[in-house]
Amino acid sequence: MSPSFLENSMIVGAHPDDELLWFTAIAGKVDQVVIVYRDYWAQPGIGERRARAIARLPLNNVTCLDIAEAGTYGCADWSDPVLTDYGMELGKEETRREFARQVKRSVGKVVPFAPVASPERIDRQYRANFERIRAALRPRLSPGMNVFTHNPWGEYGHEDHIQVFRVLESLREEIGFRLWMSNYCTERTLPLATRYFQKSPVPYVRLPADRALAERIAGIYREEGCWTWADDWSWFAEECYLEAPRAEAGGAHHHLFPFNLFSIEPPKRQGFRIPVKAASALLLSAVAGAALVESL
Repeated sequence: MSPSFLENSMIVGAHPDDELLWFTAIAGKVDQVVIVYRDYWAQPGIGERRARAIARLPLNNVTCLDIAEAGTYGCADWSDPVLTDYGMELGKEETRREFARQVKRSVGKVVPFAPVASPERIDRQYRANFERIRAALRPRLSPGMNVFTHNPWGEYGHEDHIQVFRVLESLREEIGFRLWMSNYCTERTLPLATRYFQKSPVPYVRLPADRALAERIAGIYREEGCWTWADDWSWFAEECYLEAPRAEAGGAHHHLFPFNLFSIEPPKRQGFRIPVKAASALLLSAVAGAALVESL
C-alpha cells in the first residue's frame, strides 16, 4: 500500500512547521507541500521570517498560499466543541481577544512603530478564510491525488487546523481525491476525536519518522526566528496514516486507531500560537487507547 499511498501526493499544512510536526514520516517523500497561512497580526514581521524559512526547506515543490491567520487559537470552547462548515464555532475568548486587538490597533495610530491589527474582526476573518483557502486550493487538486492534512480534531486543538481540514473535506466531495490524516492527539482533543471512531476497524499505514530531516527543518525555522513549537519536543518513532472519515460516527463499541498521544499546556490568553511545554508523548495501541477512552 505504501508506494501508491505516496503517488501524486501533497501535504497541506496550516502554518509553517505543521508540515514537519504532523507529517514527519512523509514530509520528504510527497510530491509537493502547500502551506496555508503566513502573516499574523499579533506577530508583526513573522510573515517575512516564515517566507525566508519556506524558501530554504529541503522539500519537494513547497509553496505558500500567503493567507493571513485570523488569530483563533484558543477561541473555541473545547469543553463542548461545536464544528461548523467553515471550521469551529468561536466563543467568548474571541470577543475578549478582538477587544484587545482593537485597543492595540488604536495605540498603533498614535504610537510610532506599534503593531497595527488587521481591520477585519477575528470571527469574520476566520469565516472568510474558509472561502479564501478553498478558492486557492481548488485549482491545485485533481481526482486520484493523495492529499495529507490535519485530522478533524486539529491534533492538539487548533481552530485553524480544523478549518483547513473542513476545506479539504468539502473539496474531496467535489473533486474526488483521497484525503489522509495522521494520528496525533492530546487529552484536550480526545473527546472530539472519539466522535470519529468507526464501527469497523479501519486500515492504516504505519511509517517510521524521519527524525534527521525533522531536526534539519526545525533548525531552519529556528534560524529564521519563526519556530513555534517546543525546543525540547521529542519526535515519535512512528506515525500512522489513515483515510480521513467522511462523517462523525462515535458511540459505544466503536473502534479506535493508534494515537500519537501527547500533552500540551492550555492556550494562554494572549492569543498567540504557543509551543508545547515539557510535552510528554506516548504512542498508544488501539487496545490501550480504547481502555483510556472507557476510563474517561
